[in-house]
Amino acid sequence: MEVKTIKGISSNTWIKLKILSAKNKMPMGKLVENMIDTYEENIEEKWNKILHGGRILSNKEAEEMHEITKKIRKESWVRNANT
Repeated sequence: MEVKTIKGISSNTWIKLKILSAKNKMPMGKLVENMIDTYEENIEEKWNKILHGGRILSNKEAEEMHEITKKIRKESWVRNANT
């Protein structure tokens, strides 16, 4: 068996990972694989909802919001603070 390391993992997180592995009665490698697979599925599902979900705003509301945003950006002191 090959030993791998995870850089930057805290001892608390490492302990939690070991506990999860023991609770689920599976090797840590398999647990990490399952976690990654679940994460990838959830991310894809969330992006699909964002990109292909129903509209939140009507075209008129979106256009109004766009115009208000442009106006705020022109008037914003933050944008002009560096000049």
